[in-house]
Amino acid sequence: MTMLLGLHHAAIICADYDRARDFYTRILGLTVLAENYRAARQSWKLDLALPDGGQIELFSFPDPPPRPNRPEAQGLRHLAFAVADIEACCRHLNGHGVATEPVRVDEYTGRRYTFFKDPDGLPLELYEA
Repeated sequence: MTMLLGLHHAAIICADYDRARDFYTRILGLTVLAENYRAARQSWKLDLALPDGGQIELFSFPDPPPRPNRPEAQGLRHLAFAVADIEACCRHLNGHGVATEPVRVDEYTGRRYTFFKDPDGLPLELYEA
């Protein structure tokens, strides 16, 4: 029996809520589902929708510790987004001042991919579907 039905959401804690909100909504084009300020935690929670039904929860907290700057550290390594046209996505990101790595080809699937970072340095991937 398979218990899991799919990935519902990924949660991200940001250092600068306004900057991260702008990045994920305006630059990446995600749709806002809900936005709530949680006064008891001095924290924003922004629910964002992806076209396939997946979601990202964007949180702010007072003085969150920075992410270790080692991509091979334990825990979540990166968040990957499926895209139809990787070159067009790279041009869009580059046009907004977001640097992308050179496009590479996955040696096992033959699919093209690249990495970029969000405003807090979280590694994000574009994976051509």
